[in-house]
Amino acid sequence: MQWIKLLIYLISSLILKTNAQFERDPNGYIAYCPCMGRFGNQADHFLGSLAFARALNRTLILPPWVEYRKGELRSRQVPFDTYFEVEPLQEFHRVILMSDFMSHLADEVWPASERVSFCYMERKSLQQEKNDPNAPNCHAKDGNPFGPFWDTYNIDFVASEFYGPLHFDVHHSAIATKWQQSYTADKWPVLAFTGAPASFPVQLENRVLQKYLKWSPRYREAAREFIRNVLPRGAFVGLHLRNGIDWVRACEHIKDSQQLFASPQCLGYKNERGELYTELCMPTKEAIVRQLKRIIKNVRQSQPKNEVKSVFVASDANHMISELSNALSRMDISVHKLPEDDPYLDLAILGQSNHFIGNCISSYSAFVKRERDTHGFPSYFWSFPKEKERQQSKPHEEL
Repeated sequence: MQWIKLLIYLISSLILKTNAQFERDPNGYIAYCPCMGRFGNQADHFLGSLAFARALNRTLILPPWVEYRKGELRSRQVPFDTYFEVEPLQEFHRVILMSDFMSHLADEVWPASERVSFCYMERKSLQQEKNDPNAPNCHAKDGNPFGPFWDTYNIDFVASEFYGPLHFDVHHSAIATKWQQSYTADKWPVLAFTGAPASFPVQLENRVLQKYLKWSPRYREAAREFIRNVLPRGAFVGLHLRNGIDWVRACEHIKDSQQLFASPQCLGYKNERGELYTELCMPTKEAIVRQLKRIIKNVRQSQPKNEVKSVFVASDANHMISELSNALSRMDISVHKLPEDDPYLDLAILGQSNHFIGNCISSYSAFVKRERDTHGFPSYFWSFPKEKERQQSKPHEEL
């Protein structure tokens, strides 16, 4: 009989804990679709959304990550905690997984008959017959990934709400108070945005929130296993190379822009550290080899007891394994990549490298840089600072 009482006690404790865990937040919730770009952009937006939720004192509903698989017409939604832990985020502010919110709270907090989508102004549908000049609409589920994202949780919207001229910069104005006054939690329990309530690239003030974004045990251990079992013992340099055809086309916008994507991370948010130039976006293979050799030589001089023994490369296209291996052969340094593409594992490994060289323009590189900043690890950018013309005219190995 004693074990039965114990079993009943454990079950009761579990039920009470579950009920407490999913207790309704009287301050309301924020939901959004991370519908702009791939992971790097979504991560920038996440940090801003987290800051926004805290400023409004609403629980942030953690959205799944939106992924695009080759050959698939519709995006896939991968649960937030596949890649990152939830608990560390709660040290900063209240959060809940979207699946948990929809399973345990939505029926009470956000019934289907009261689900309203939020957008700054009317969002036109790609299907012209849906556009009614007398009934403007957010068309929150129009297109990919918008439709597949909300469909994952069987969410439909019965109305649209245009929140302009309100904005998301909670650091330089009293906008949070205006949001709270305009949309009280009793009347608007969930603010469901068609896109992230945040700016891109991530605001300078929100970069520090990266410290609350911790890899899930699965990816943390996978990164450690690769470093321990594949890379030779010793220090290693992590490289991120962006050189796919889509990136080549993106770099064409350099000539018409003051900033591009994540470029403020090296140029400064007001271009206080320089202007855009082509090599910053697409360094030549020769420049890549020169800069890598320079860093390795500097490390050998400054840290003779922890010499660089290997290089790990993450790339969206050409990893330059043969070129880098040939260039480093005399230095007895091996070059590695994952046997199968996994951009998230790439990120986790790059974050643990002794030294990292990334692309200043890339938000994917920016994620690694922010993570490393939280640990005080050194990071560099390709072709930054810019080579002086007099240096470029001289043949040499180093920048």
